[in-house]
Amino acid sequence: MEVYDFGLRLRELREAKKLSQTEVAVRLNVVPSTISGYESNTITPSLEQFTRLAILYNTSLDYMMGLDNRTCFYLDGLSKEQQQAILDIVNRLKELLQ
Repeated sequence: MEVYDFGLRLRELREAKKLSQTEVAVRLNVVPSTISGYESNTITPSLEQFTRLAILYNTSLDYMMGLDNRTCFYLDGLSKEQQQAILDIVNRLKELLQ
């Protein structure tokens, strides 16, 4: 069984969004060393900060915590038609790759 590394997951999510630790700190209203602490597993975020991180990184708390290793992709902010178009593309790609 692979050991889960919360800090590594947070760093990967941050880097995928092309954000620096300082940029994340500003958005969460904390100092950059707090984000560094989260990513090095020396500081545990509060529930409020967990939630804010999930929203910022557009992912689920389960994924951040290693309870679910499926990547989540939220379509918030898109119209129903835009959401459906994206789902159609995903389904077509699945069919092509089978």
